[in-house]
Amino acid sequence: MNNGKVAVVSGGSRGLGKAIVQTLLDEDYKVAAFSRSESDFINTLRESEKYRGRFYWEAADAADAAAMKQFVLQVYRKFSRIDGLVNNAGLNLDQLLPLTNDEDIDRILNLNIGSVIKLTRNVSRVMLKQNSGSIVNISSIIGSRGFKGTSVYSASKAALDGLTRSLARELGSKGIRVNSLAPGFVDTDMTKNMPEKQKSQIIRRTPMGRLGETDDMTGLVRFLLSPESSFMTGQTIAIDGGLTC
Repeated sequence: MNNGKVAVVSGGSRGLGKAIVQTLLDEDYKVAAFSRSESDFINTLRESEKYRGRFYWEAADAADAAAMKQFVLQVYRKFSRIDGLVNNAGLNLDQLLPLTNDEDIDRILNLNIGSVIKLTRNVSRVMLKQNSGSIVNISSIIGSRGFKGTSVYSASKAALDGLTRSLARELGSKGIRVNSLAPGFVDTDMTKNMPEKQKSQIIRRTPMGRLGETDDMTGLVRFLLSPESSFMTGQTIAIDGGLTC
């Protein structure tokens, strides 16, 4: 299995992040996660004897560069290495660009791409010492296919895919791989407030005839972090039930 391997997951308290954290723990990873607030899921893991010594969590804001630098330092002190990074934390706002204020634009761009760049920089410095590592960026099909009301979010995810390709070239010779997972519409907090009419339209346009589930995504994350994908880097892989095919 993955005894001794250490993975960092941003936004690991709910939704897809929660599913990724649980999957990696089930695969015997040591997992370090952070989110702005603790959830029942995080509290359960922290109190569980089963995961004692294998799970570490901090309350931290991904957009706080100083906090992220300190978090990575704490993880390195605790586990002495970092083998995988899953950049999962993200924010969407369903609003037309002319109606979007500066504060919301800054929040989306700072969290979805600015914070990812800074966290990845800090983690990659650890990986460079090891000459190994795998980075998985949680992107979106919206980064390559525009949808009405998501222009800022779309721009941030397109930038994330560009970061993936460039970092793959920068870090590949050092044994570090970088890939993006681009989910379609997944049944999480991000879609729960979607109007039923819009949700029904998406389902009708999706060949698989449903929204995605978090479990549909975690298998690919596990694969991209594993040696089984050792010759795979710089790729953006869509899991969307065929919506973009």
